[in-house]
Amino acid sequence: MNKHPDFVPSGVIPALLLPFEDDFSIDAHGFQQHILDVCQVDGLSAITINAHSTEVASCTFDEQQRVLELALDCVGDRMPIVNGVYAEGSFEAAKIAKMASQMGASALLVFPPGPFTMGHNPRAVIEHYRRIADVTDLPLIAFQYAETSPQSYPMDTLTQLCDAVPSVRAIKDWITSPALHNHQIEVLQSRTNPVNVLSTHSAWLYPSLVMGCKGLLSGSGSVIADLQAQLFAAVQRQDMASSAQLHKRITRTADVFYAKPWIDMHNRMKEALVMMGRFPRAVVRPPLVEITPQERARIRLAMQAAGLLEPSR
Repeated sequence: MNKHPDFVPSGVIPALLLPFEDDFSIDAHGFQQHILDVCQVDGLSAITINAHSTEVASCTFDEQQRVLELALDCVGDRMPIVNGVYAEGSFEAAKIAKMASQMGASALLVFPPGPFTMGHNPRAVIEHYRRIADVTDLPLIAFQYAETSPQSYPMDTLTQLCDAVPSVRAIKDWITSPALHNHQIEVLQSRTNPVNVLSTHSAWLYPSLVMGCKGLLSGSGSVIADLQAQLFAAVQRQDMASSAQLHKRITRTADVFYAKPWIDMHNRMKEALVMMGRFPRAVVRPPLVEITPQERARIRLAMQAAGLLEPSR
């Protein structure tokens, strides 16, 4: 049962990481400790699980169910939980959505299905979301991929989707183009039934929030939720001096977390948490692999420059 029925996706929403044991099984205790660490930060509106950050592509349906169960048991009474819907096809997506809704998630983050790597049309996008909306009344967050991706939705498609599926209440925006990002904010948030834009542009989060985003949803929140919450609050009260200082610290981390190849972004975040003493180990599931010692050294320097790690650690 959803204990936060009035939740509308907005504000600061970290996407959490998922620790594994050395044998690649889920570290349940480590995961719940990670949840508690992040959720002690003031200014958060929700957390996200079963997404890229939790390596959802390598988790079975039963494991995704277990991840949600662990999160609900840990903070479900006091924190809305956004559950990812990551599936190759619409039937599987609906199955995941129904499971998450029945268990007590407060919103769903819907990833583009696998076939959209070959392109899509508005009717296919609407059909996918309708299959999900038919099994749940939870608010949906559409994951908007980078402009260069075939899985990205043109503005006209987004508009048609929001018209056809009213439960789409927000987008997680990774469009990568500041001009298109601003256009989406203006169009979607000015609708009669507004659709919130949640930024995931960690490399330029400060300018993104100044454009008027209603929040952010980011995997780096698993490491820097406090900085993100402080930045969001500073922008809201128009404290540009504080915002600029926070932006510099956040950028230090973004430069190493989101370096190419992007596939390693969450590996790097796990390494950062190990350095901070907040993660037991940085095990990732194949096809992800451990990062190199050289990259680990760059992360350490960036964390120190951001004031998140003592020089001696």
